[in-house]
Formats: sequence, C-alpha cells, structure tokens
Amino acid sequence: MPTDSLADLRPCLGYPAPQQRTLDNGCPVTLLPLAEASVACLQFWCQAGSWREQSGEAGIAHFLEHMVFKGSDGLPAGAFDHRVEAVGGQSNAATGFDDVHYHVLLPPEGLSLALELLPRLVLTPGLQEQDFQLERQVVLEELAQSEDQPEEVAFQQLLALGCGQHPYGRPILGTREDLQGMTPAAMGAFQSRHYRADRCAVAIGGRFDPEVVLHQLQSGPVGELPATTTAEAASAGLAVAPGRHRVHLPRLESARLLMLWAAPPAKAQQQLSGLDLWTTALAEGRSSRLVKRLREELQLVESIDLELHPLEDGSLMVLEAVCEPSQLEAVAQEVETLLQQAAAGMSQAELARARRLLEHGHRFSLEAIGPLTQMLGQTSLSRRLQSFDEPLQRLASWNSDSLKPLAAALDPSLACILEVLPL
Repeated sequence: MPTDSLADLRPCLGYPAPQQRTLDNGCPVTLLPLAEASVACLQFWCQAGSWREQSGEAGIAHFLEHMVFKGSDGLPAGAFDHRVEAVGGQSNAATGFDDVHYHVLLPPEGLSLALELLPRLVLTPGLQEQDFQLERQVVLEELAQSEDQPEEVAFQQLLALGCGQHPYGRPILGTREDLQGMTPAAMGAFQSRHYRADRCAVAIGGRFDPEVVLHQLQSGPVGELPATTTAEAASAGLAVAPGRHRVHLPRLESARLLMLWAAPPAKAQQQLSGLDLWTTALAEGRSSRLVKRLREELQLVESIDLELHPLEDGSLMVLEAVCEPSQLEAVAQEVETLLQQAAAGMSQAELARARRLLEHGHRFSLEAIGPLTQMLGQTSLSRRLQSFDEPLQRLASWNSDSLKPLAAALDPSLACILEVLPL
C-alpha cells in the first residue's frame, strides 16, 4: 500500500501541508485535500520531454502527447474528452524540454472518473496505425504554422545558435524528416522507455478523500508502472556559445534583438532566485532599468523583456527587444551598456521592488487549484517538493551585496546575440 514520505512539509500561506505518499512501485503521489474547494485537479507528470529524444526521434515526445488523446483499449478517440466534459470538467496537456504533463480540472464528484480514464490513456495508448497517420498530419501542420511565424523562427534560431547540439537547441515540435519517419512501434518503445514509476509523479488538489484516490491509483495503471532498469547516460550539461549573429526574415514587421545566456540548472534554486531578482529588476515594469531607459526615456523600443527559464540540464535567460529596424544598432548598444552597468550592483529600492513583484506573483499563483496542483506535480517530479513559502524565504535571503556577483551572469560578452531584421 502507499507509504508516507519523510519530507518535512508544513502548513503555510493558508494551506495545509501537502501529503507526500509513494505507491508500491515507487511512484510519488502528492495530495492537497481542501475540504472547502469546489473543484478537484488531477495532474500526471513524466520526465519524457524533448530532452529525452534520441537520434531520429525529434518531436516524438510532443507527437506522443497528441496520440494519447486518440484513445486506448476500450476508450476510443474523443471518448475521454466527452466523458470529462459531461461532468463539467476540462483537460489539457503540454510537452516541454524536460517533461510532459496531463491535467484534468473538474467537479469533485468527477475525480473518480478522471482517475480511471486519464492513466489508461496516458500509460496504455492505442497507437493505432490509422490514427497515427492522421495525427502525424496534424503535428506536421502545427510545425508548418510555427515555421510560418517569423518571431518563432527567430527564437528557434537563437536556441540553435546558442545551445548547439544540446537538445534544448532543437524545436520541441521536432523536425519534418524525423516526424515523417516515425512509426507506432517506435513511439511505443519511447513510451515504454520513459513512462516509468520513478520518472513519473501524480499530484491531486481540491476536494477529495486521500485514501480513496490512493487506492484507485495503486490498483490502476499508475500502480502497475515498472521502475527503470537501466541508468541514463550522464549529460555534459548546457553551455551557451557566445557570439553575435544577424538574420533577415520575411514577413517580420519589426526588428528584434535577442540575447541568450546560460544559467545554473533548476536544482540550484537559491542561485536562480537571485537571478530572478535581477531579471525582474532589469526588465519587469515601467520603472525597471531596461524598460525605463529604452522605452520610456529614449523611446527606442516597442517592448523589451528578460525572462529566466529554469531547466533541469541548465537554465536559460532570454532577452527580447522589439524596435524599428533603423533603431536596432542603437538598441543593442544601449542594452549592452545597461547590462554592463549592472555589475555595479542593485540598489535597495530596486531590490525591494523586484522582491515585492516576485512575492506577489508567487502568492497569486497559489490562488487557483489548477496552478497550485501544477506546482505540486512539477516539484514532485523533480523530487524538490517544498513548503509553499520556501520560494519566499529564498527571495528574502538576498541583499544588495550578495546579489552583486550574480550580475556577471548577464555579461553581454557571455551571450549568444541574434539581430533579426525584416527581409
């Protein structure tokens, strides 16, 4: 039967402590029962994103996500959505570099149905030849639409230039050549290789009986998942190749300055919280350094953003400035100057504003059952489940002096820079 975890979680921010349980096969299950909730959310996570794809498999993780909803034994295509919608629920899925997740949000009385149907879809997909051929065309059309969007093409070129042969440099949607060569048997092998008890996690939030849902999980496909028997080859980690590049793209309306830096992997949570403070201070809101100078004062850009993307094999920081083609050179020079000035440190006022924005963003993310359960599922999958206030504690631990060395991570000389102009 499922066992309790030894992690020391505690109630905070108005929520009880999440319950960590482990099925007999080692699959972690995180539960957040809320007696007053009007809905329930089920999330299934797996370490089967595009990072896990091997040669010839580019796009198979995302393609498999599509095929899951084409049905399973005794559950034809569309039946899952119809039955979930019939009880007032909704479902969706997403594939990223590191993982794939499936979720269902529905009234509490429909949770038993979701626990019955979703694991069957995800873990025993039909992968019928006719459905496979039809869905391949859907995926290829999605790829074509992406390739027809110059902004997306520019971003993918930035990743390819900066990340090189690392899987993060490949499109999650894959390549047309690999997609065309895929077979149901190859997809089944990918699914069997990665959808394993120790590489999956389940999270449930809302109104439910923990023991009832645990019993249902244990006696169903999730409880039958085998554990991994072979160790994965160690990764060399992500490194971003610095350099300056320029490309001209058709149908592009405005010029873009794109900059990419490497950052520590997702497990380095303390360092990433400091970098989050820096990216927020530099480009979040009208009073941030980059926005204030380039958009408000000089009026050189339409928009400018700087985002931190935590990833398991090495995180990424991405800057995007949108401007008129004639202003691109001036924008690039001004951005580099402001980033170099960051080496002098962050003021107390900047730190207070950045911390406040991030704290409020974290609290707001806990207001709805869906995002709350997603947070539990993602942190359970990475084996970094934590109390809800731990991100706030990490933010509070930084001061202007301790943040100063982190500015070096945004040194322009370390960035892969792509200037994008209309053709």
